[in-house]
Amino acid sequence: MNYQLNDTICAIATPIGEGGIGIVRVSGEKAIDAASGLVALRSGAPLPSAASHVLHHADLLDPTDSRRRALLDDALVVVMRGPRSYTGEDVVELQCHGGVVILQTICEALIRAGARLAEPGEFTKRAFLNGRLDLAQAEAVLDTIRAKTAGGLRIAQEQLRGALSREIDTVREKLIGLLAHVEAGIDFVEEDIAFIPSVELTAGLRQAHEAVGRLLAHSREGRILREGVTAAIIGRPNVGKSSLLNALLKTDRAIVTPIPGTTRDVLEEVLNIRGIPVRLLDTAGIRDTTDPVEQEGVRRSRVAQEQADLLLIVLDGSMPLTQDDRTLLEDACPNVDQKRLVVVNKTDLPGRIDPALLPPAGSDCAVAQISVKTGDGLDELRDRIRLLLIRPDFETRETVLVTHLRHQTALQRTQDAMTAALASVEAGQAGELIAMDLRAAIDALGEITGAVSTDDILDRIFKEFCIGK
Repeated sequence: MNYQLNDTICAIATPIGEGGIGIVRVSGEKAIDAASGLVALRSGAPLPSAASHVLHHADLLDPTDSRRRALLDDALVVVMRGPRSYTGEDVVELQCHGGVVILQTICEALIRAGARLAEPGEFTKRAFLNGRLDLAQAEAVLDTIRAKTAGGLRIAQEQLRGALSREIDTVREKLIGLLAHVEAGIDFVEEDIAFIPSVELTAGLRQAHEAVGRLLAHSREGRILREGVTAAIIGRPNVGKSSLLNALLKTDRAIVTPIPGTTRDVLEEVLNIRGIPVRLLDTAGIRDTTDPVEQEGVRRSRVAQEQADLLLIVLDGSMPLTQDDRTLLEDACPNVDQKRLVVVNKTDLPGRIDPALLPPAGSDCAVAQISVKTGDGLDELRDRIRLLLIRPDFETRETVLVTHLRHQTALQRTQDAMTAALASVEAGQAGELIAMDLRAAIDALGEITGAVSTDDILDRIFKEFCIGK
């Protein structure tokens, strides 16, 4: 992002389109002056004298018409003087009717008055730079906006309130204290003074190591609840893949006919399965075919199969396994990088699949019996999907969740550095080696909250935000 921190910025903070309310946000040292040109408070007082953090009824007047001052809209205006604002700067929010023309006209007037259009995430980035949020909390703002389930929203709100940051800061302060003792010993090595006994240093490192380990232990579940998973429904033609998609969505999203090969492309929908965001892919039936269009559909199905986190391998339970079924099971089940669930459909009809030919109970490929036609087994299928992705005892654990790969990677580097420091202490190595590993661990933790940050990290995070936030 190329901008000056003392610029005054503005942006539409509500989605573009028609709506009951639209909000334009202005932030910076000249925010109040910029807004004064088009805001006429109904009280008659000038905007700079308006009380902070109070809604004021106002008229929005066209600043380009100096003679008539044509009315643009009536609005509610709130002035939030820094540092008691989202960004820590002076902020003005103009709340008017949510039409495209009026919102764009307001932004154009603010730009003529000296503001500039905000870049993506710039309001939140200023909140971070001005100490209103740390980096983990700033990321939680975006997670709150993008949350797809109630569980994901709850986790984002906990992080926004600083739950993860407090855990990180506690460990980091512990390591900083240990480092201070180690470096003091280095400074006074000639006096042969031990500022911290090795037993105490080892105990402190192990305590910090265990705290980081607890955070890493739940990082997989945290990322799943935040990011969700991709599940591909695969199988040969006419086993009920599209019907399963429709049943899980509870709507007729996919075309279903008795004709094999009806689905030619990958259909994609996102749904909530037991609190987990699942990107569900309905794929074309996998079989050998000479039809060039169907061949392309099969190719896309193979790609979806390779990239999915979870495979739902659908079989027609009313027919014996075909060679296509056997090949699909052989290809899918040995892949240890994916979760796999064999779904035997059409249990409302007499079963003709030999159970001995299915993956045995307890194997990597679990088996679920359903009837898409009657709905039997669908609730159990949802339960099985959750159990494949989230450990059964997860809900009973009260812990702070790590939800970002960036955090997980930093915590792993922290743990590795502490492991090296412990090995150096136990081997009686020089304090300089121990201090080097401690600094690496402290810096890695600092990257999570932004205590240690680079422009590259900041740009990578905030460019994901929408303009206006």
